[in-house]
Amino acid sequence: MTTEVIDDLKGENNNAFGQLYKEYFGMVNRFVTNNNGRTDDAEDVFQDTMLVLVEKLRQDNFQLTASIKTYIMAIAKNLWLKRLRTSYREVEFTELHDNKFFDDINLAIEQEKNYWDKLQNYMHQITEHCKGLIHDIFFKEKAIEQIQQEYGYSTKHNAQNQKHKCVEQIRKVKEEDEQKEKK
Repeated sequence: MTTEVIDDLKGENNNAFGQLYKEYFGMVNRFVTNNNGRTDDAEDVFQDTMLVLVEKLRQDNFQLTASIKTYIMAIAKNLWLKRLRTSYREVEFTELHDNKFFDDINLAIEQEKNYWDKLQNYMHQITEHCKGLIHDIFFKEKAIEQIQQEYGYSTKHNAQNQKHKCVEQIRKVKEEDEQKEKK
């Protein structure tokens, strides 16, 4: 689905917008409504998210490094949190959560950035084969049957075993990294 949707968005196909709305608006709506927003706010954020996504996709040097779902959610979160910070300055202090609320949000964003930075580092330390496999499974969200066919595994079980071995490579790199940090 991802490749077709991306091509459709680049070509200004309205069907892609409808498909993304059906699949991902609920996720954005939950985030916004769980964080001092209403469904109307979520609709605005989702539309703005689509504009940012299309603008990014149309840049020649842009490369999607996460799943479309992850990318949409990241854009939506950033837009909503920016809007919250702006409204925080405009609304009386007693009408919003205390500063701890915003500190928690900022900490969560920072932890997510650190997680992705570390994951990128781990990915650079595993075999090329596993990099491709992990990227296809977790970022492009390809089904194991598609992985089996594309990578030439004789059975679905073999593809799942290889996935497990590649995840284990990352786990070992992570453990080694954590050991170095403790020293």
